[in-house]
Amino acid sequence: MDDLVLTTVAQRPEYATRLGEAAAHAWPHFMMQDLVAEVLLGQLVTVFPELQLIATTADGRPVARARAVPFALAHRSPAGTLPANGWDQVLIWGMRDHADGRPADRVSALEIAIDDAYLGVGLSGRMLQALRGAALAAGFDELVAPVRPNHKHRHPRMPMSQYVATTRADGLPIDPWLRVHVRAGGVIDAVAPASMVFAGSLAEWRDWTGLPFAASGSVEVPEALVPVHCDLEQDHAVYVEPNVWVRHRLR
Repeated sequence: MDDLVLTTVAQRPEYATRLGEAAAHAWPHFMMQDLVAEVLLGQLVTVFPELQLIATTADGRPVARARAVPFALAHRSPAGTLPANGWDQVLIWGMRDHADGRPADRVSALEIAIDDAYLGVGLSGRMLQALRGAALAAGFDELVAPVRPNHKHRHPRMPMSQYVATTRADGLPIDPWLRVHVRAGGVIDAVAPASMVFAGSLAEWRDWTGLPFAASGSVEVPEALVPVHCDLEQDHAVYVEPNVWVRHRLR
């Protein structure tokens, strides 16, 4: 891992169009159907290149990426309460703030994705620290993150609040990705119960997952953090993903 080159897209603009090559299959297919991401996520490399990170091998192959967006929270919540609509909401707010010329007061991480070959070697923690550094260098005092706990899918029926509150003997969260954040100085703040929303027809969900979706009710989908709601009569299914807000003070 020592041979990896880790920078922002602002420092290496030639990688602006290559972020997707890093960990190209990091997310399950159904998670590529978020409409907010489809419209806005690709604009980040142009609008906020200093907050988009990429790690490459010595020969220039992308193997990890991180994306983030600055947004104005105090304008919307003087108390600093982070939104229940998590990931989707901060991306919308950040792009709207930019369009309106409204100064941002903090940065939200949106993604850290690692190539399969580099999982388990500490690169996720290194990317998180680099993102903290990029936010600090951009003049911000706080980085927040709507974290997707990477082992929650093993307990799809457990409420996220219960999962987050479950710790190991050493007091750290049972979830590996939450542990990375806590060890980096993050503080778990709250559950974002409707962080991302994925809706589609039953035919679309069958295509996205390979599952039959043949009966109304809750459907457990591999890699989903909670069950998907299936409505046969209305011919649609909806997945509302909860995330966990983590705050990182930077100074």
